Amino acid sequence: MSPAQRDTAPPEKGTPEGGLDRAAAILGAFDAAHRELTLAALVARCGLPRSTTHRTADRMIRLGWLEKHGDRYRIGNRLSEIASLAPIRLELREAVLPVLQDLHQATKVTVQLGVLDRTQVLVVEKITGHRAMPMLSQVGGMIPAYRSALGRAILAYSEPAVIDVALAEPLPARTPRTLTSRAAIMRELTSVPERGWAIDREEGSIGVSCVAAPIFGPLGDVAAALSVTGPSQLVRADRIGPAVRMAAAASSRAYNSRPRPQSR
Repeated sequence: MSPAQRDTAPPEKGTPEGGLDRAAAILGAFDAAHRELTLAALVARCGLPRSTTHRTADRMIRLGWLEKHGDRYRIGNRLSEIASLAPIRLELREAVLPVLQDLHQATKVTVQLGVLDRTQVLVVEKITGHRAMPMLSQVGGMIPAYRSALGRAILAYSEPAVIDVALAEPLPARTPRTLTSRAAIMRELTSVPERGWAIDREEGSIGVSCVAAPIFGPLGDVAAALSVTGPSQLVRADRIGPAVRMAAAASSRAYNSRPRPQSR
């Protein structure tokens, strides 16, 4: 059977219906903690039959969507090239990066830029310097919005429907300090506009705190958030919050002043 025939053939029982659905299932098997997978691990994580996984992965290798080194699969360079063209990566990151660098230079702790993706925050950029924090998500990684300062900074200015999705149960505790009730998280969200920043007090990792502030788009809607993260004794909201708020305001101005591509 040719590749074209395979893509149009009836789906195997229990598998996604189309070739793109199968490819999406395979891509979804990778994350920050699973950057390389054997075929067996890929099958276990994507939920497709072994033969379907092997056949689809081979096709994705030919397209440059995956690479294979030895017996392990990983995301291909072609997907990275395409992802870099997304406006949120190209326009937002380029506009905000100088501000992130200044904020990192001033605070000497990790600085992150994130955007909301339903219930998660996608880390678009991260600057760590010499104080690396391996427990944090890497660029391209996801953080639950409900327990992160980045997520709360965005949700505080989001529509109720967006908040409902992000705070849908369950909301598991990562540490003993994680807020897991909607009422407690909503109290945090309502306090963000008044003080200008959101706080994560050791809710993702004990000993690590985070302060974040929103970045707004040209129509006044919240587009992203930036944060500083580090040891709790260094990241104190009363001291570092104003700097984060000012950096977010500068980022909003930089993002909104960028020339927008003209449609044709």
